[in-house]
Amino acid sequence: MNFTRWSARLPGTQRRAAARAEYTVSPDRRGDGSVPAARGEQLTDDMPRVPAVDELPVRDVLDRVPALVALVHGPDHRVAYVNDAYTAAFGVRPVGEPAREALPELDELGLLPLLDQVLRSSKSRTVKSRKTPGGRSYTFTCTPVDASDDKDGGVLVFAVDVTDHAEAAERLRASERGQRETAVTLQRSLLPQELEEPDDLRIAATYQPGGTEAAVGGDWYDVITLGGGRTALVIGDVMGRGVRAAAVMGQLRTAVRAYARLDLPPHEVLQLLDGLAAEIDANQIATCVYAVHDPNEGRLVYASAGHLPILVRDDSGIVLRADEPTGPPLGTGGWMHASGSVPLGPGSTAVLYTDGLVERRDQDLDEGIAALSRALAGATGTPQVVCDRLVRSAGVTADHDDDVAVLVLQHPARTGHDSDLFRNAALELLGGVEAAPRARAFASGVLTSWRFPTELHDLGVLAASELVANSLQHGTPPMRLRLRRTDRRLIVEVTDGDDHLPRRRRAEPADEAGRGIAIVATIASSWGSRRTPGGGKAVWCEFALPRRTA
Repeated sequence: MNFTRWSARLPGTQRRAAARAEYTVSPDRRGDGSVPAARGEQLTDDMPRVPAVDELPVRDVLDRVPALVALVHGPDHRVAYVNDAYTAAFGVRPVGEPAREALPELDELGLLPLLDQVLRSSKSRTVKSRKTPGGRSYTFTCTPVDASDDKDGGVLVFAVDVTDHAEAAERLRASERGQRETAVTLQRSLLPQELEEPDDLRIAATYQPGGTEAAVGGDWYDVITLGGGRTALVIGDVMGRGVRAAAVMGQLRTAVRAYARLDLPPHEVLQLLDGLAAEIDANQIATCVYAVHDPNEGRLVYASAGHLPILVRDDSGIVLRADEPTGPPLGTGGWMHASGSVPLGPGSTAVLYTDGLVERRDQDLDEGIAALSRALAGATGTPQVVCDRLVRSAGVTADHDDDVAVLVLQHPARTGHDSDLFRNAALELLGGVEAAPRARAFASGVLTSWRFPTELHDLGVLAASELVANSLQHGTPPMRLRLRRTDRRLIVEVTDGDDHLPRRRRAEPADEAGRGIAIVATIASSWGSRRTPGGGKAVWCEFALPRRTA
């Protein structure tokens, strides 16, 4: 486009042309790149005069501006002028009246203090997207105006209608809120609705999604009763946000429950999860801690895949930090996980948590864990009370910028009547023909001392006899019979040195063996087997105790 041609029509061009009027284009220079005579004549001769901006009537211009314009003067902001667009939007406004009475819409929008501020500071101020009572949205700019006849000066109010932009932004926010609500609903539905209640542990958990400005993450926790008095505890965090992270979390949690039923050591469970996480989504990784509590051992055996350390407070108030071993997150592959252990005796409290509880942008992660350790050292009461105190001490609020999941478990120290409801008895078996009768006599004596009903006594003795006989026939020393009672069940367990796990099978009429496990499975509430860490196996069964009446 030839801007030279059009520039002659712009305001002010005539003044510049007049300044060049005395300059004459010499005929002998027309061929040396100078402007031709015809073009020079176009710039200076016979052009209609266009009025300059400073010659235009200001009121006529403001009356035709589609934006809202109002001019106020003095400390009480008396109305000096409103344009047609302002009148069309809010009605006729009396001139000379204070803004508080004459311009109530500005008062309702909270702009009168802004007028005072602009008048005092002589600096412009802007407020974005204020919604008026009529439903329209405006962006207001207040600019100081100096007048020679008004020592107090004034303020020019300029408002642009941004209703379409505001509505579009609100639709976008509503869509984001809908997506977040969907993710939160999915997240909560995938978490356990009710925690399983082990006999030997008291457990509480909490999950709090991030604030409205933060997308929901993939934090999760779970409690799984393994049988034989053992309990698995899980907490994890899928890296990422939104529905996708929540969906991956749900798949991993389901897989953990399935692998837990195999009663594998913690590091083997993580090994299986590692491969599954890579198959679910190779671009997403997750951290996880899988721990198993055995009341007979008084320890928490765990494996960690890049997760934060478990904290344990013993009965004396000292907090231990289970740092090692820790492998890489799930989904990275190529790593052999290992199991570790930390004491969890009677009177101890353990905390499993995600990074939202301790990680802050302005604080080192170790400082956050140290602060949590100090809070745990002073937190007493039920697991739910401890859980709430830890969340409060970490400063987690409704507008927190990350998801938070916390799992608190206590191994209570039982005294008085409770101690009579939780008892253990064990017998070392050396093998030989006298082992089975000795085991039956031991079981009968123990169950009698525990004052079990006759029917439950006989079933317990039969189960002990069958499990010992199976171990004598198919296992190897060392062998042990262990009886354990809780307030809800009787547990019979036999361990030996052979790692071949028994299975229930149908014995043919002519078979002389193969009925022991079938008998146990028939008379007991549940049964199972697992490999023990030092080699060998444990086979157990449980009987539900009659409910106590108040």
